[in-house]
Amino acid sequence: MKNITTKDGQSADLIGENIEHMKQLFPDAFSENGVDFDVLRQLLGDASVLDEGEEKYGLNWHGKKKARQIALTPSMGTLLPCVDESVDWDTTQNLFIEGDNLEVLKLLQKSYANKVKLIYIDPPYNTGNEFVYPDNYQDNLDTYLKYTGQKGEQGLKLTSNTETGGRKHTNWLNMMYPRLKLAKNLLSSDGLIFVSIDDNEQEKLKEICSEIFGSENFVSCLVWEKKKKGTFLSNSITSVKEYVLVYCKNAHEFNGLIGEINSSEETYPCINASNKRSQIIVPSGILSKYREKNFRLEKGSVISASTMDLILHSDLVVRDGVLAEELIIEGNWRYKQEAMKEFAENGELYLTQDLYLRRIVKDPRRKTLKDLLPRVGDDSDASFKEINVSNLFADGWGSNEDGEEELRTLLGQKGLLEFPKPRKLIEKLIASVRDDEMIVLDFFAGSGVTAHAVMDLNSRENSTISSIVVQLPEKTDEGSAAFDAGYLTISDLAKERIRRAANKIQDENPDYKGDLGFKVFKLAESNIRAWNPDRTDLEETLLSHQEHLLEGRTEQDLLYELLLKRGVDLAVPIETREVAGKTIYSIGAGVLFACLDPSLSTDEIELVAEGILAWQKELDPEADTHVFFRDSAFNNDNVAKTNMVAILEQNGITHVRSL
Repeated sequence: MKNITTKDGQSADLIGENIEHMKQLFPDAFSENGVDFDVLRQLLGDASVLDEGEEKYGLNWHGKKKARQIALTPSMGTLLPCVDESVDWDTTQNLFIEGDNLEVLKLLQKSYANKVKLIYIDPPYNTGNEFVYPDNYQDNLDTYLKYTGQKGEQGLKLTSNTETGGRKHTNWLNMMYPRLKLAKNLLSSDGLIFVSIDDNEQEKLKEICSEIFGSENFVSCLVWEKKKKGTFLSNSITSVKEYVLVYCKNAHEFNGLIGEINSSEETYPCINASNKRSQIIVPSGILSKYREKNFRLEKGSVISASTMDLILHSDLVVRDGVLAEELIIEGNWRYKQEAMKEFAENGELYLTQDLYLRRIVKDPRRKTLKDLLPRVGDDSDASFKEINVSNLFADGWGSNEDGEEELRTLLGQKGLLEFPKPRKLIEKLIASVRDDEMIVLDFFAGSGVTAHAVMDLNSRENSTISSIVVQLPEKTDEGSAAFDAGYLTISDLAKERIRRAANKIQDENPDYKGDLGFKVFKLAESNIRAWNPDRTDLEETLLSHQEHLLEGRTEQDLLYELLLKRGVDLAVPIETREVAGKTIYSIGAGVLFACLDPSLSTDEIELVAEGILAWQKELDPEADTHVFFRDSAFNNDNVAKTNMVAILEQNGITHVRSL
């Protein structure tokens, strides 16, 4: 029993509590010397500190203040829905977003703040080669639109890291810093971020992550064996490893990672043709990997296994993928009854796809995730000891070669991308969190491996994890394998990889009913034209802004920008009804209605209003209903607009807005 101290008798430490709250909100405003008030002022919106003197203690580099300011500057873009490029648009919860991830992360802030459980990114490494991210403090979106040919100057060449500057840390840090700051906002309070990195920037990445997420939220630096044969860096050192930095959002809510980080399992058959035949009893409860989750084989059935037959002396019954009843089976067994019972009790026995038994053998010499990860808040060194590194994350975690082979197998072409991460690596990181319904985000999607990993894991674990992946439409080089195969951009390649991965999963699991689709969105200029007056001709400016929505944009384009602005999940189900030839949209079971038709006559206004009211009554939403219209639909008829508002307000809908 602990003694009560003087501190226990004190009143609440309000100052200390306030400081702790501020650390949660603004960890990068705190250092060993206390609060950095200049940084705090900037985080609170005071841009004047950009012009002040030298940065204070901490990791500083040229452009850090601007990098921070870029993260705080709102995006003027939107995400346009691309139904034709999508799969299962109406039902899928997965998103593929094509665009500059800095702008996309800004646009996702309202809809996905504190909702993403796991972020995995494999950013471009600072090798001295170019990496294309058009970060521009004044107008990043405008630069991106020119790069993608959406706005003049088609074919604009962008680079934030040239051969002359790329071997220094500055450009790379300026690229990563604002993206990590924005990513933190999307993480749930119990969320985690995994960042792949190599030796060159591992140290600097850890420093900026500790600044952004808080050093107390550092979990560990995992080591991954990326290849069996290393690349020679000198006469005596070969490079065979990379790292995965792990940070949690909030150490107080982090419960550790579950499962084996090094899946060093091997499986062995439980039969041997040269052994004597006998009967064994298999306890119920073992897993079945047979293609059907529910089935029965009658007593007396014969199963052909290798060079022998297995004979059932009782019914074989599987329900929900598990052996539901005790099974008596005759065969040439490697192990005695006592051993088989022990294997089953330890979860080391399962029915294969061919309905014979295999044993899972775990190598006790290999460390598990629980062994490797320190407890958050421990005084012990949180980083790994460099002991037997090549074996730490070797077997079962995949390698660069595996990633390349997966891509070749799916797309039928070698050398499409350099060093794609293997699916197994991402799957095991996702599985270590053990949340069957979480959102996983990857904003450096590359070949789309994270989306593939999520779908594959769901199909095997019957989970409903959803993915959001973001990829810049970076152009492939003419003459490259990807270009010759018809992939003009990396994002085109990633979308095709996800489609083919989904088809492969469905072919191998014909009864699987899970989510194998994805919605495609593309970053573009906002549907709402910005007010940009020509002071030399104000009259013409006013006339040109009578219609403040961009020409050529569809109702669906407007609808999804509305969802972004209102902070609604982009995968939310949307229902439609036709009233008087106009489409009415219902989002969130009647919480939000929209009619975005470009024209509404007086008669149509009343019919549309009545349609919305009738639908709202059916749905009976718990929250207040919001209704949106296109402002130009009323043809500058303020009376008509007033009538619409009056009809809705008289029936209890007071939140009526126009775009």
